[in-house]
Amino acid sequence: MHVDATPTEAGTILKAMLAVAAAGPAVTDADRASVVAAARYIFKLDVAGDLAGLMPPKPDELAALAANPDLATEATRFATVMAFVDGTLDNAKLNAVLRLAAALKVETDFVHDIAEVAQGRLRDATAHMIRANLESITGNPWTTDDDAMGFFLPYKGANADPALAARFRALAELPEESFGHTFAVFYLSQKYAFPGEEQALNFKFATPHDSSHILAGYDTTPRGELLVSTFTAAMHRNEAMSGHVLPVLFSWHLGIALNEVAGAAKGALDPQEFWHAWARGERMKVDLFGASWDFWAATREPIESVRARVGVTP
Repeated sequence: MHVDATPTEAGTILKAMLAVAAAGPAVTDADRASVVAAARYIFKLDVAGDLAGLMPPKPDELAALAANPDLATEATRFATVMAFVDGTLDNAKLNAVLRLAAALKVETDFVHDIAEVAQGRLRDATAHMIRANLESITGNPWTTDDDAMGFFLPYKGANADPALAARFRALAELPEESFGHTFAVFYLSQKYAFPGEEQALNFKFATPHDSSHILAGYDTTPRGELLVSTFTAAMHRNEAMSGHVLPVLFSWHLGIALNEVAGAAKGALDPQEFWHAWARGERMKVDLFGASWDFWAATREPIESVRARVGVTP
């Protein structure tokens, strides 16, 4: 879902993004690259690389954004990303996000997560991110993060499903140009267990997530994982920030592991490609995490036909 903004509204959002970055010790090259990329990919605007002329937003400019709740929430999402571009937890930046959210009258789960982190309750915030991720994937409320591994790794022991695994392995026999063949080869090349095998990820997560990797062209490095989750957040939108963007920023850019499946690394945020991935996700015609995505039906189609049908842009 794309939230339309006029050039004036877009300018206010870019100012707010820069203001969050400026709340830290210094505005960095990565901060500037992030604002320039958001302007280019999200708003179709060209701004100077040095961001000359982007002064902090005025109260009347923020009030104009606040009058449009969807746009105000989007502005807060974008500004939240800016708090983490440099790969650190900086309370000055987190509090700048909270002040912006208050000015825009935005009260959502991801703002509460930022408040928890700013107040030193990191574990509470990351536990909510895990629950939000599960809610986004399953479409159902999730009250605890303790059983997350049970969802992600459901085929252990007696729960193995050899028939399902065999169905996946058979995809390798499809024509080379097919999406199914590409999917199977991707799994074999990565040495991933197919859904149904004991060490495999849940079909409900693995197929849309890895379909996103394959169709959008993002690899499985920390950088690629961060980009595919950003693409997913803009495409799926259900718990976009708490369930997708914040978890991967924490896991792959801040180096804070949320669970044993996700892993962790530092410095994986590509400031330009992050916003490109966001824009690509917004343009999707089919939500690969939604009910309209029929994985098995797509496996027999040429992969380029699938890309065109679901709306993956180059």
